[in-house]
Amino acid sequence: MPVIHHAESRRTETPNAVMTTLASPTLGGAGMALWRVDMRPGATGPLHTFDAEQVWTVLDGGATLELDGEKHVLVPGDTVVMPAEVPRRVQADPEVGFAAMVAAPPGAAASAPGGTEKSVPAWTV
Repeated sequence: MPVIHHAESRRTETPNAVMTTLASPTLGGAGMALWRVDMRPGATGPLHTFDAEQVWTVLDGGATLELDGEKHVLVPGDTVVMPAEVPRRVQADPEVGFAAMVAAPPGAAASAPGGTEKSVPAWTV
């Protein structure tokens, strides 16, 4: 069983968040991807879909999640199961931001809703 030390984690920064890959097929040989999402206060991610289910658990702060057109307020300890191909957008709390742990199958691809062009984010492989 491989141990992945914190110094080995991969950090990917986007305009809206920092994703830190903690385990994946290319990081520890894991059969799933696990990463942390940190969003600055008030940051809003793009409306998008993933072609695989994701499970998010809120660690710190708070957020409003738009999932398939419904808004949900998330606080620490909340877990949300985001089904595949369902449009979603996360907006971090404007005062304290947002941090969550996310698990998904490796290589899950993201796209704009209804879009045909998919990309595999670096933190999922």
